[in-house]
Amino acid sequence: MGEMIVRIMGEGQVRLAESHLTELNKLDDDLLREMENGDGPGFRRTLQALLAKVRELGEPLPDDSLEPSQLILPSSDATLEEVRELLSDDGLIPG
Repeated sequence: MGEMIVRIMGEGQVRLAESHLTELNKLDDDLLREMENGDGPGFRRTLQALLAKVRELGEPLPDDSLEPSQLILPSSDATLEEVRELLSDDGLIPG
């Protein structure tokens, strides 16, 4: 499997093995469900967990690196409404 570049808004980019997408998709599915149910506290917890997992599994790119991002994730303080605008039908993470 290949790698992808993930941008966390307001933080920077990480290089992430595509093999981690299955694990991240579980959190993304939870996030989508919480948003649909209007579960603000659950949404906040899951967004934090998703971003923490990306940081843990990914390799940070230098700040001056300008790689095209295949995936853009909201910042950790994004509101439910801001994240809703970023979502596709598939959630934040494709697949």
